[in-house]
Amino acid sequence: MNLQSNDFELFGLAPQFAQDRAAIDARWKDLQREAHPDKFAAQGAAAQRVALQWSVRINEAYRRLKDPLKRAAYLCELHGAAVNAENNTAMPPEFLMQQMDWREALDDANSLSDMDDLSLQVKLAMRDELLKCEQFLDQQHDYLQAVQQVRTLMFIERFDHDVHARLDQMSMPAQGQQRLI
Repeated sequence: MNLQSNDFELFGLAPQFAQDRAAIDARWKDLQREAHPDKFAAQGAAAQRVALQWSVRINEAYRRLKDPLKRAAYLCELHGAAVNAENNTAMPPEFLMQQMDWREALDDANSLSDMDDLSLQVKLAMRDELLKCEQFLDQQHDYLQAVQQVRTLMFIERFDHDVHARLDQMSMPAQGQQRLI
């Protein structure tokens, strides 16, 4: 193993967006078994520190590879197209309108059914954007377009968290009321 390897090289995967999650999980387990610090106990503290560094590096790569959004952003960056989401929040007008509609729907939602409908819309939008991202990354190798998709996905993911927070809030009993068990 080489600490300078990119995540795909480290995991022995093709550098592409489309990946088999089960294969990523299995490879992570194999790599963790190889690098586990306890395996190097007989070799002393220095060997255990190196193994710990490897373990940290493997976990870092795993977190990026298993998450489609992080994997897409990483692929863009590997190809010189940094996402820079903190500095570049420009979005197409039609997407901004969609965001406004979703925010209004979230504010107006009065029932779990309304929230479930909104959650489904968001999940479908996420799926569609991930498919576009895959096309830009794996078929067209258009990393600049993929960066725009990654930014869009970041917005959708953030909104999805808001939807789930609201769902959790609506599912809880009202403050001050006791549940009967």
